[in-house]
Amino acid sequence: MQPNADLNLLSLIQWLSPAFPTGGYAYSHGLEQAVVDATLTNAAGLKAWLTDILTHGSGRQDAILLACALRPDTDLDALTDLALALSSSAERHRETLAQGTALAQTVAALTGRRLKPRPLPVALGEAAAPLSLPASQILALYLHAFASNLVQAMVRFVPLGQTEGQVTLAALHPLITRLAETLCTATEDDLSSSSFGAELAAMRHETLQPRIFKT
Repeated sequence: MQPNADLNLLSLIQWLSPAFPTGGYAYSHGLEQAVVDATLTNAAGLKAWLTDILTHGSGRQDAILLACALRPDTDLDALTDLALALSSSAERHRETLAQGTALAQTVAALTGRRLKPRPLPVALGEAAAPLSLPASQILALYLHAFASNLVQAMVRFVPLGQTEGQVTLAALHPLITRLAETLCTATEDDLSSSSFGAELAAMRHETLQPRIFKT
């Protein structure tokens, strides 16, 4: 890897880090509702839940949107509208747009580029395109950050042990790698979602009180 590629990779890792001010720690993606309902109680259940989201739900959907956003011929405004239209609930809409807006604003401040507020995967695609990193690598790191954030939510809320959480995340690495390799060439025609349990939990979470997470 060339020195510039090393620097670009470190930039991407920084943007996807929990320390980057996108506020990802405040969102559970409906997971809080699943814990309250006792649908999720342990590491095995969390692994199955995340596997479904990554394979069939919003994780897969976001990865495809990201892959499209990385391509130079993509109409990002149209893709933004599509990504928002695909949000299955008010909380999902708020979650992806708030985090994407925060990411765009912070990357713009760091780089001097003008970046519009967009849903998170589209915002990341626009920000990361000039890095010239392999699309599969960008998707893998995005999906890893997506899964890691939900694991940490589970660790804080269940509570799940830190070691159990890391074991669960590590067990998802092969799946994340396969999805990144497969979806890096996907197009808008491949968009779909069938993770109904997670989507219904996100909808029900809108009226959950009291709660820790915004979604």
